[in-house]
Amino acid sequence: MSKLFGTNGVRGVINQDMTVEMALDVGRAIGTFMMGKVAIATDSRTSADMLRSAVAAGMTSAGSSVVDLGMLPTPALQYYVKHSGVKGGVMITASHNPPEYNGIKCVDHDGTEMPRVKEEGIERIYFERSFALPGWRDVGSISRLEGVGTSYANAIRRSVDRSAITEANLNVVLDCANGAGSVTSPGLLDSLGVRAVTLNGNPQGTFPGHPSEPTPENLKDLMAVVKATGADLGIAHDGDADRTIFVDDQGNYVYGDQSLTVVASYMVQENGGGIVVTPVSTSSCLEEVVKRHNGQVLYTKVGAPIVARKMMEIGAVFGGEENGGLIFPEHQHCRDAAMTMAKMLEIIAKKGPLSELLKEVPRYSLDKRKLTCPDDKKEWVLEQVEVHFAEEKIDLTDGVKIYFEGGWSLVRPSGTEPIFRVYSEGKDAATAKRCGDECEKVLLDLLAE
Repeated sequence: MSKLFGTNGVRGVINQDMTVEMALDVGRAIGTFMMGKVAIATDSRTSADMLRSAVAAGMTSAGSSVVDLGMLPTPALQYYVKHSGVKGGVMITASHNPPEYNGIKCVDHDGTEMPRVKEEGIERIYFERSFALPGWRDVGSISRLEGVGTSYANAIRRSVDRSAITEANLNVVLDCANGAGSVTSPGLLDSLGVRAVTLNGNPQGTFPGHPSEPTPENLKDLMAVVKATGADLGIAHDGDADRTIFVDDQGNYVYGDQSLTVVASYMVQENGGGIVVTPVSTSSCLEEVVKRHNGQVLYTKVGAPIVARKMMEIGAVFGGEENGGLIFPEHQHCRDAAMTMAKMLEIIAKKGPLSELLKEVPRYSLDKRKLTCPDDKKEWVLEQVEVHFAEEKIDLTDGVKIYFEGGWSLVRPSGTEPIFRVYSEGKDAATAKRCGDECEKVLLDLLAE
């Protein structure tokens, strides 16, 4: 069967890959599969109304009814789905992709990202065109619901130590990237008693402030304002506000594996131990710190839905990815930018400046590469990589992770592009490069065959 969903929903360039006709049929397939009341929300992209209308029309034509929540962060939609009893949700977003992209992302009835097996059910309906076609009395309806963003923010406020945050009298700089976080995060900070200078706080689908991916290059203004104002913290969301990246009190960009480790350390200590779940691509600094505080780390395949479901299965105290997507089970089992922001404020209020907390995080060097590989050759190449490194310690959780002396490399085929990604880590840059070089040579030799 052909594949419709990528790692994070169905995405494409508007009116090229992602057309109204396609969105309508995806909506028909979702409506047929869910068959009931479904919530829908969008981020701030210029094509949001177009896709929402098409998907909603498709769902109602199949007999499902739609609750339109308006513009919201993805985790706010997920919070509503979890607590409202609807059959599921649809988020119109392309997350951190450039503004010409948009996408359709499905949420399961429990508020988690839809598992692959259910996406396959929707795909089957889509490709077989076996859409439900109810009679005129049984088509669905569309209703509008306001105030979900407020309910979501209130739930986050209840999940953190509000008194400690307020008493710390913190000053922060918040960069919403002109995205969906603009409608919830500034108000949440105000309700926590935090004074915030806001950058790119108006929802605008052209992303005029900077591209919505929170990379060091895109957050130069945030770093400069944190330094200029002497703020306690810089906070940056991506386009649909399910990920948060931080800038410390010295104006330094904090990579996602470092903030993940700071929060994991706190969560394990607060719980007197416990399991932290993260993908195999995460830096070794996490496990080193978690073990230091009598916790343990469980590794999964790459992907927030996989991490979240494993957390639910084993009762993990915390989990997340190295891209700023952190998951707090006491709130909900999905990546949540605003919850991440609020919890980091609690940690700083109780433990001190982020720059000092980062001194406890071991430093590793990372080497990232990608090599072009036809999709139909990926499986064979991966098998050969496993054979080649059979004498080394390897982990086959997701792709092939090879443990070398002083470091490791993860060789993993992309689920959305015709490429292999190679992540390598070492205690220093030379070791990380050596690991990456060795894997790249093997891949190039195999790709030449």
